[in-house]
Amino acid sequence: MQLTSLDWVVIAAYFMVNLGIGFYYYRKASGSVGEFFISGRSVPWWLAGTSMVATTFAADTPLLVTGLVYKYGIAGNWFWWSLALSGMLTVFFFARLWRRAGVLTDMEFAEIRYAGKPAAFLRGFRALYLALPVNTIIMGWVNLAMVKILMLTLGVDEKHAIFITLGICAFILLYTTASGLWSVLWTDMLQFALKMFVVIALAFYAVRGVGGMGSLRAGLAAHDAAVNNGVNTVAFLPDWTSSWFIMFLVFLSINWWASWYPGAEPGGGGYIAQRIFSAKDEKNSLGATLWFNIAHYAVRPWPWILTALVSVALYPHLKDPEGGYIEVMIHYLPAALRGLMLAGFAAAYMSTMATQINLGASYIINDFYRRFLKKDGSEAHYVGASRIVTVLVTIIAAIASQHMHSIEGAWKFLMSIGAGAGLVFMLRWFWWRVNAWSEIGAMIAAAFVSLFLQSQWSMPVVNLLRGIDPHLAAQPMDANDPHGFAWVMIITTAFTTICWLTVTFLTPPEPEEKLREFYRKVLPARVGWQPIAAKETVHSQQSLGWSAADWIAGCGLIYCSLFSVGHLIFGRIPQAAGLSVLGILCAWFIYWDLNRRGWESLSQ
Repeated sequence: MQLTSLDWVVIAAYFMVNLGIGFYYYRKASGSVGEFFISGRSVPWWLAGTSMVATTFAADTPLLVTGLVYKYGIAGNWFWWSLALSGMLTVFFFARLWRRAGVLTDMEFAEIRYAGKPAAFLRGFRALYLALPVNTIIMGWVNLAMVKILMLTLGVDEKHAIFITLGICAFILLYTTASGLWSVLWTDMLQFALKMFVVIALAFYAVRGVGGMGSLRAGLAAHDAAVNNGVNTVAFLPDWTSSWFIMFLVFLSINWWASWYPGAEPGGGGYIAQRIFSAKDEKNSLGATLWFNIAHYAVRPWPWILTALVSVALYPHLKDPEGGYIEVMIHYLPAALRGLMLAGFAAAYMSTMATQINLGASYIINDFYRRFLKKDGSEAHYVGASRIVTVLVTIIAAIASQHMHSIEGAWKFLMSIGAGAGLVFMLRWFWWRVNAWSEIGAMIAAAFVSLFLQSQWSMPVVNLLRGIDPHLAAQPMDANDPHGFAWVMIITTAFTTICWLTVTFLTPPEPEEKLREFYRKVLPARVGWQPIAAKETVHSQQSLGWSAADWIAGCGLIYCSLFSVGHLIFGRIPQAAGLSVLGILCAWFIYWDLNRRGWESLSQ
């Protein structure tokens, strides 16, 4: 793809604006660790929520969606659409509780909920686990996507693409080390606007390039008949006879509540929790997570999907389906927009990398270095240490990216090693009996079972399961095999849940004073805290029943909005109108209920 002088000017201007934002907030972010990592808890809902959306819109996202559509059709997006169920739980059950907890990171939660050495171990271990191996995998696959994009768009080899990617990383470090989350939030606003413009533009020109929606649908129908065994690529739900229908069922029945996954953690966590902590108050924390989920699942997907469908129709035999998105961009995007499109991909890359770099550094500094190694440093010392660790986290991720080959495979690997742990992360808020050993047991069991099932040692189990599921391959369960991935999730979730419940009842509960202190601070719903609540005078007004009703309405709002847009795109006006009405009713119910009960009143 040839770039003109004007293209390079556009790209350079974009980078300079980001750098200017970073240095503008330098002094403000240098005041304390709280300013550097959570912007002094003064962020409005629209800024925090948009930053969440921008972070989940990485350079890898359009490529991943294209790969899913290429393999499974539009319905393949249920791999991540199903996580809206978890996201809406965070909105109505957990967002205000997280903000009320008053922690700097979600790892710090361990020591306000639990007591003693187990709590300290849990906090330190999870901080290092998420900051290093997990965060490294996430940033590694984002680097992988950027390398693919640069190789295809600029025509450079892998070595030079990696070199350019590292150069962009170095640029990201300039503004993230300068002003921490402040720069991340405001650059996210700019980056999100730019990203949405360029992906909508690409979808428009791609569809026009193949002759419009009618020609695209005809091409896809021909593709389905010739290549795809008659599977309907444009169906929103998978055919029950398809090879991955079992995986679809697992997504809807297990995955969304059982698996820990970045950005969709059951109960909230990671950069979602970080933005919640940065919000002005509980009302803004709820508003931020609500806006994030609506934008993430209902606003953004269709431009990616349309471009992915064009790639399926035009390039049915690609060796690397994830690269189909870039092929469409190269051949159908007008020359005048190419520089802007490349800047958009840089924006997608930078928004995610900046967040992960800042988040990883916050875990290492706040939950390990400050907690265990140097407890008496000044705020200036910790801000300086944060800047150093920010650089180290980036270097580690750059090394890891050279050992990754598939974005989808990395996503599934992270999802599988956390299977089953999600339930304990939710119940720790609402059940007094959960203790630190519950979480430790869940994490160990999930990782052990998942890795075992994907190793050669699992063959006796595989052979036994093949008697139940003949479609299961005669090899260790592979995340790239729909049936293998489904069984990994089912078995890991079941085993992990049994393990952590057993550990919970075999170990003593947390000390009563610690439980009472947590209850007074966070005010969870009384149902699961009766022994503790009976001894307190201030209680929560949170209704689990009404929160569940809001959750159902929220999920209805997401899916009605998502599919009404899809039906509209494909010219199915009655279906689009009907779903739009249902979506509006769901939105009205949420607004009515929150106004009636109070957006942030959790105590009486």
